[in-house]
Amino acid sequence: MPKLLFKISPLDNVAVALSDLQKGTVCQAGGQTVRLLNDIPFGHKAALTDLAAGDYVIKYGHPIGHARQPIPAGSHVHVQNLATNLDGFLEYQYKPSKISMPSFQDAANASFQGYMRKNGKAGIRNEVWIIPTVGCVNATAALLAQKARAAFGGRVDGICAYTHNMGCSQLSDDLLRTQHILRGLINNPNAGAVLILSLGCENNNLEVFKPILGDYDPDRVKFLTTQEVDDEYEEGMKLLDELTDFAASAKREPLSARHLVIGFKCGGSDAFSGITANPLCGRINDMVVQCGGSTILTEVPEMFGAELLLMDRAVNQQVFDRTVRLINDFKQYFIRHNQAIYENPSPGNKKGGITTLEEKSLGCTQKGGQAPVVSVLDYGEPVEKNGLNLLTGPGNDQVSCTNLTASGAQMILFTTGRGNPFGAPIPTVKIATNSGLAKRKSHWIDYNAGQLLEGSTFDQVSSDFFRYLLDVASGRILTKNEQNGYREISIFRDGVIL
Repeated sequence: MPKLLFKISPLDNVAVALSDLQKGTVCQAGGQTVRLLNDIPFGHKAALTDLAAGDYVIKYGHPIGHARQPIPAGSHVHVQNLATNLDGFLEYQYKPSKISMPSFQDAANASFQGYMRKNGKAGIRNEVWIIPTVGCVNATAALLAQKARAAFGGRVDGICAYTHNMGCSQLSDDLLRTQHILRGLINNPNAGAVLILSLGCENNNLEVFKPILGDYDPDRVKFLTTQEVDDEYEEGMKLLDELTDFAASAKREPLSARHLVIGFKCGGSDAFSGITANPLCGRINDMVVQCGGSTILTEVPEMFGAELLLMDRAVNQQVFDRTVRLINDFKQYFIRHNQAIYENPSPGNKKGGITTLEEKSLGCTQKGGQAPVVSVLDYGEPVEKNGLNLLTGPGNDQVSCTNLTASGAQMILFTTGRGNPFGAPIPTVKIATNSGLAKRKSHWIDYNAGQLLEGSTFDQVSSDFFRYLLDVASGRILTKNEQNGYREISIFRDGVIL
């Protein structure tokens, strides 16, 4: 009998359809045989046993909710008969535990060709970035980048302007958050040099922003206030000539993989995200950490329901306490805006077969692998420790990728089951959860994790994918977002706009 349903854990009482299945089809999964009582769309769940109302529905070996009503074996399990178990705030208790990761024998020898910066950070690209302090100069920044690419583009890997709509009419914590994120972008090691472009009258003017930015290399970072010069394009091109010339002095050199900082993100998820692409990222996460590198996991609402799996890996009480605050502060954010804490799966997620937040979270957090949780970061706070870092922020694709970039990630591994062309300022490796998407959207997708459903093993694919990522880091492979020019930022806002 062909494999039509996929049972993830021996503990599960549901399985995932590997194709669109029709009512009456007889399927086997994990040694169990069921006749389908409904059509089961690709990626959706079928009950393997009879479930009474209130029974836990188990996937990934953990409850993803409970049955709203009796669910006979062979039934389609989704929003019509499955409800979340999550409700309100939880009590957490720190329990020191021994953290164990799969061994990676080549960790000591893993390397890439990168750019070593004066501050000890490494870049995998050598670009010149234009960062506006305020949205009023967005068009100026974009036009300067266009002119500079034509004049000086051959000197560096790229010249890009990262426009946004923040920096003015913001108050207190909201303005400070914007400043911290901009500071983090300016300090990202993929930027060999940066032009900071100001209007001059904004809340985030240079007199206010420079103390937030702190120490900087005047050869690497230069400033232009457009209200203070007669011709901002003439002055901007002079500065960009100097900046591209400075950045061009950097050369690639062999660097240990301990210099890697990798961010993880999922967007347009489907039911296979937690079966193929996210667990694959978990393997890569652990490999990078064992090399001495660092990783970053964000999307806090998509930790709800799986947060204990992360808390159990906190390296000490302090990191545990900060993880608890990370979770509870984001729940409070939902409550403050009169929103249900656990209504998270998007329409696209639900269409792809994800029903509850804990189902989404259990799949999402697999990107964190088994690595120790060493730190919890605020907006724009840089990664400083080897291991898995948790970063505050929502699940929104543009916002979370901006946050990852601002915390120092050189590359983002972005898993998707439905497809997404978005790209961050840094190489954004799109990983398809299924082969159909990889073939249909080959101009978006960089790597196909769907092969894991077709006979390839995790050991084979993770080894191949790690080599691929070292090639991306070395500049031998450009990601699709780089090839297509898809590069955007979006800054998180939670305050009054005047």
